[in-house]
Amino acid sequence: MELNNVKEAFGTALPDDGTAVDVLIAGAGPTGLALAIDLTRRGVRTLLVERQEQLSPGARGNGMQPRTQEVYDDLGVLDAAFAAGGRYPKTARWENGEIVEVTEVIERVDPTPDSPYSNALMVPQYRNLELLRARLQELGQDVVFNTELTAFDQDSTGVTARLRHTDGTERTVRGAYLVASDGGRSTVRRALGIKMSGPELEPVGVLLADVRVDGLDRDHWHRWELPNGGFVGMLPLARTDRFQTMIASFNGTTDTSPETIRAQLAAHTHLAAEQIREVLWSSLFRPRAGLVDSYRTGRVFLAGDAAHIHSPAGGQGLNTSVQDAYNLGWKLGQVLRHGAPDSLLDTYETERRPIAEGILDTSTRLHRSRELRRGRDLHQLGIGYPDSPLTHELRTDLAEGIPAAGDRAPDAPCTTADGTPARLFDAFRGPHFTLLDLGGTGVDDSALPADPALLRLVRVGGPAPDLIDTDGHIRDAYGPDAAVLLIRPDGYLAVAAPPEDATARVTEALGAYLDAGAVAAAR
Repeated sequence: MELNNVKEAFGTALPDDGTAVDVLIAGAGPTGLALAIDLTRRGVRTLLVERQEQLSPGARGNGMQPRTQEVYDDLGVLDAAFAAGGRYPKTARWENGEIVEVTEVIERVDPTPDSPYSNALMVPQYRNLELLRARLQELGQDVVFNTELTAFDQDSTGVTARLRHTDGTERTVRGAYLVASDGGRSTVRRALGIKMSGPELEPVGVLLADVRVDGLDRDHWHRWELPNGGFVGMLPLARTDRFQTMIASFNGTTDTSPETIRAQLAAHTHLAAEQIREVLWSSLFRPRAGLVDSYRTGRVFLAGDAAHIHSPAGGQGLNTSVQDAYNLGWKLGQVLRHGAPDSLLDTYETERRPIAEGILDTSTRLHRSRELRRGRDLHQLGIGYPDSPLTHELRTDLAEGIPAAGDRAPDAPCTTADGTPARLFDAFRGPHFTLLDLGGTGVDDSALPADPALLRLVRVGGPAPDLIDTDGHIRDAYGPDAAVLLIRPDGYLAVAAPPEDATARVTEALGAYLDAGAVAAAR
């Protein structure tokens, strides 16, 4: 199987024979689309339904953090995202019709060999959704629109769901698992009776709109402060002729008509109403914050906004949601395609809920402080799973700065054995585990599963290397000592072992991810 290709094409037909779906996904936002891509490339039969007639419009959340860019690299979407996006401009503050201050609100960070994507990328959410859908279509799948999940039941072997179409017809679909990515007012979450709780945020009414404007430069993120503590922001959306407009007022209107958007902008900025040439989309948004008690009930999972909602301050929500999908996707793939025990799926909540809790605290703090500056602490590159039951750090006296089990696996430029330029991310890319043999440890590949769709052994250095650390970037990223590192499909170190008895340690750890027979057959 090619790394990112489909084993079996399921298409968009709605099955009603009770056998055709492995995973039913409710909601085609960023979470649902990313999960469908990841599952489809693993050969998991997936049905993605969306109650709306099209993908959600509007720029909405448009910041793609560096860690999410790494996820998109693996999913085969990043080149398209770069082509559709751009960097955030400097912020210009206006008073009395003049720019009085220009600041670099979003810190710019130079890329490094271990972190090639180092700055937030601006991609309007409607474009982000289009790119994800296009990738899903490349893999032979698509969204089933005008289809709402209205009811479901589950038993020990699967989930039976009732789907209703806008023409009134209904279908019953049965699958092994159901994933709810149906937003902050999740129908599935309510049906399960799972509570969501969180801090109270100020009742700020925020008018969002995508507009075309005359007489405003596209070199700045424009901002006007309001006497009541609110503000107006107008962000030129990269590679479009649109501005994303945010009118945050503590006593603002609830009307979202084009006439109201024009009137509000004319009242709070130096722009005249007629300069707002076109209002393409608008919505009223009230920031909320909350986290569910549980991410899993039996064979039903919550992901993205269905599991956690945040203030948009800091640009963390969409990114956290996509990474929920990335964490859950490979685990579902291992269970459904490679015989891993169902208990592996329990680690989805174990790993992701603490992350969402931390993100909730960060976004709430930024929301309340109204601090505008954004730094590398929001890039999500430092997120890891050191306390996960899947994490095994077996080395001792690890030097400071060396990634440990549970940490993100860094990138590093290198070459293949014949001198062709390469990167470690090239070796990691795809739905497989990667076993890095650093320094020629002599790990015994005959004791490991032979299927490259499951596990790929990559030797760095030693007598028969796959990769050459030509400029020392791998040594800088992972340290100078010989080691064997098992890297999960989502790019985190699962096992880090010294050369002594490393083969046995890795083989033992693989039992959590594979059918016991697959591991035993390799011994």
